[in-house]
Amino acid sequence: MLDRPRSPEMPSLPLSFDGPLGQKIIEMHVWAVGEGLRGADAETLFDGFCRRLVSAGVPLWRAFAGMKTLHPQWGGYGYTWWRRLNAIQPAQFERGDEYEQGVLNSPIGHLIRLGEARAATASAEPADPWLNLRRRLCGATAQLDFPQLEELAAAGATDYFAEVVRFGADGDPSRGTGVGYSFATDRASGFGDDDIVLLKAVLPVVSLAMMTDAGHTIASGLLGAYLGADAGRRVHAGAVERGSVESIRAVLWYADIRAFTALADTTPGAAVIELVDEVFEALTASLRPRGGQVLKFLGDGMLAIFPFEDAEREETCRRALDAAAEAMREVDRLNAARRAAGQRTAAVDLALHLGEVLYGNVGAVDRLDFTVIGPAVNEAARIEALCEPLGRKVLVSAELAAAVGNGCRLEPLGRHTLRGLRDQREIFALDLG
Repeated sequence: MLDRPRSPEMPSLPLSFDGPLGQKIIEMHVWAVGEGLRGADAETLFDGFCRRLVSAGVPLWRAFAGMKTLHPQWGGYGYTWWRRLNAIQPAQFERGDEYEQGVLNSPIGHLIRLGEARAATASAEPADPWLNLRRRLCGATAQLDFPQLEELAAAGATDYFAEVVRFGADGDPSRGTGVGYSFATDRASGFGDDDIVLLKAVLPVVSLAMMTDAGHTIASGLLGAYLGADAGRRVHAGAVERGSVESIRAVLWYADIRAFTALADTTPGAAVIELVDEVFEALTASLRPRGGQVLKFLGDGMLAIFPFEDAEREETCRRALDAAAEAMREVDRLNAARRAAGQRTAAVDLALHLGEVLYGNVGAVDRLDFTVIGPAVNEAARIEALCEPLGRKVLVSAELAAAVGNGCRLEPLGRHTLRGLRDQREIFALDLG
């Protein structure tokens, strides 16, 4: 049984759940809990919620649910339901001024700022996690005090209700700000009191179910961003035990910025980071469509792999060589643009090798790295060190050259000594012309 102050604009939750409205609230609570326990994704869950609101008699025209996330590329996710489509339109919002300004100027952004202000001035009593806003969009009482409300009114909406259900009220950013919702109707009389009561009563439990999926999405995104797509999936699936490794066959890609120490010594720190980020993006962009996986950035270096089964060996090696050629072209374009802008440039050396490596968890009991180890990794790094003395940008091992055969623009450079290895190795250069 719940009891809240009643106002003309914001009807209170019912004192009893015995009537038809109370039964609808109970049914939606049971459904939302079940969806959360089974791990329903946010898009499916919000779509089901909107459909159930319509079945319950709510004159829903448009609905939106959005939440911020922890990801280096994406600032948030959103899900918009339209009656005319009877379906969800999902969206990812890229970090940047445009996204932040859009949130700032929205009713949901207003509620977020209100919640932050309340949390900052709260006493020992916990802040109310329910923050909501109601606006009539037509008639004498219309209040169009946000750009989005003007757009909705112009499209035919008559009434609007928004609510933010907050999480982490103690200020811990890792727990997120919660979920922001908005609902609009085009019914002439707007939402009824029972419609608003139903929304207010059910949104908290729907939010718990939504955040169950959001937590999974955040973890997946962060693991992928920091470990790589495949390594992140493996760790998220439970591959966390130290020493749990497997033997795989892979093309090894080892890149390094030439003369980086001298560059860093003569360049302001912020400019160095900007240059390194742009170089790494130029290199990584060529890997994404070809199955290459970045395992780690080693200061000014980069280690990536192209795993393969024996039947895919030749095709994988050719894709790795194509990625290397494209990466060097991208670095050249980047350097030309930076040179024209009066900025520092960077030369990149790259080595490709093929071999068997151990892939998995290595490290201390409380600090692991999901990586590859083995003689082939060391050999790739030693081959890269020959780029500058041989005057080439991309060097390839004899093992990889043999795997691709003829027709891949590989020029033999003879046999060379690799640091730490007893026998000389035959080295090839990739023709970038």
